Amino acid sequence: MDYRKETAMKSDIEIAQEAKMLPIKEVAEKLEMTEDDLELYGKYKAKFSDGLMERIKDNPDGRLVLVTAINPTLAGEGKTTITVGLGQALGKLGKKSVIALREPSLGPCFGVKGGAAGGGYAQVVPMEDLNLHFTGDFHAITSANNLLAAMLDNHIQQGNSLGIDPRNIIWKRCLDMNDRVLRNTVVGLGGKADGVVREDHFVITVASEIMAILCLANDMADMKARLGRIVVGYTYDSRPVTAADLNAVGAMAALLKDAIKPNLVQTLENTPVIVHGGPFANIAHGCSSIRATKAALKLADIVVTEAGFGADLGAEKFFDIKCRIGELKPDAVVLVATVRALKYNGGVSKDYLANQDVEALSRGVSNLGKHIENLKRYGVPIIVTLNQFVTDTEAELAFVKNYCEERGCEFALANVWEQGGEGGIELANKVIETLETKESDFKVLYNLEMSTKEKIETICKKIYGAEGVTYSPAAEKQIATIEGLGFTNLPVCMAKNQYSLSDDPTKLGRPTHFTVNIREVYISAGAGFIVVITGAVMTMPGLPKVPAAERVDVTDEGKIIGLF
Repeated sequence: MDYRKETAMKSDIEIAQEAKMLPIKEVAEKLEMTEDDLELYGKYKAKFSDGLMERIKDNPDGRLVLVTAINPTLAGEGKTTITVGLGQALGKLGKKSVIALREPSLGPCFGVKGGAAGGGYAQVVPMEDLNLHFTGDFHAITSANNLLAAMLDNHIQQGNSLGIDPRNIIWKRCLDMNDRVLRNTVVGLGGKADGVVREDHFVITVASEIMAILCLANDMADMKARLGRIVVGYTYDSRPVTAADLNAVGAMAALLKDAIKPNLVQTLENTPVIVHGGPFANIAHGCSSIRATKAALKLADIVVTEAGFGADLGAEKFFDIKCRIGELKPDAVVLVATVRALKYNGGVSKDYLANQDVEALSRGVSNLGKHIENLKRYGVPIIVTLNQFVTDTEAELAFVKNYCEERGCEFALANVWEQGGEGGIELANKVIETLETKESDFKVLYNLEMSTKEKIETICKKIYGAEGVTYSPAAEKQIATIEGLGFTNLPVCMAKNQYSLSDDPTKLGRPTHFTVNIREVYISAGAGFIVVITGAVMTMPGLPKVPAAERVDVTDEGKIIGLF
């Protein structure tokens, strides 16, 4: 039986709460880890100890498989579910595999999306812990971010010896919650002792530069160096002021001491999962930490990881930011789609997606085609997988299969939501075959020697398919300032809506004849990239009219319900 038959199938949280979890020490043994390699957070969660990376540094690297997807739609794609199911299937085939994922944010958990630990019988557990607080990493990042903000305002209040211009502060406070009223605010109201009055802003924690820093740092020394380079604002004579200038680095690092350590949990089938960091993909770079990935590669033969949202966002940033900074070489990429989502891209409304419509599929499949083209630019072998629904017809499945094979891609069906690892065997076999027979010729999209505008326009034209790029007057000035300060040889991190290849979320399929408008550009010097905001993308999302939070509750016995 499949939940997509609209039957009374168990919810994800009900399935997760019935899981037969192993003690995390036993899960770690599958990766040849000992109790000394772990710092236990109860019976089913652990962090890696400080000594693990040193102990395994000479192990050979495993193979790295990225899971990405077409642009997300209301019809659903199930990228994380496929990632988890593929990891479980590889285990069933006798492969020493591990899954590497991001940590979920409370914002979408209580907003639209709900839980983010996979779905059905391809989930990470303990599901409630993972979605709510987990091991406290996000709270540590929030605290470090806001400590820096407090020290910045305190410096101005206590005499401002650095000459910081309160009108030119770029560091924002953060909160891991969708709270639109905090996007723009005023601080310092009250008496003289309450601080200097100025406009301030909040971003969601997953958009904080500290989240990006934690995910891109190799170790504590690297993280402290990156924290020190954070630009918080500018002086009256336009010189940048950093976190190091405010003497904030040591205290921030103390708050992040444990957060920098990757976390170990398991799937419903007891496959090891390393979960660490969680930058948004439509705002930040959308990948789990470099430390987690490098540890996974030393611990397993095959590492299955994912990048957020569609390949135009998550995969591009995985390749051009994470792999470049971390010196990683992916061996294969799995591109996830659904027949329903492709028909939605072809103009079919959500209410009619269950009906066979090969004509609409032939229109909407152009979105998949563009993502295939984009991924080929990186030289990594591609396997397209359809996350199968019960309403998919043989004609529709055959159409997509032929479409992919005509473009030189391997193809597999997956039904991991209903069947767990067993439903991913076909996909796992294709992945193994690809790893054994095809060589990755990975290369990044652009050179760091290019100007900021050249990098932006390369991504917009080659990945999104834009005809051109326009810049707001503010963005023009910001680029000139950034390059004038010497921040030129850095990758760019594009903040764009996830629903369309363009910067307009209503343009589905494969849009043509459009331009991308750059609204704002700012430097994340600690993370090591330039953030480019397009269209109407918000770094602090808001809740929908009926937020997911309304269905979450706790029973008198302490059992969480309604999380997803």
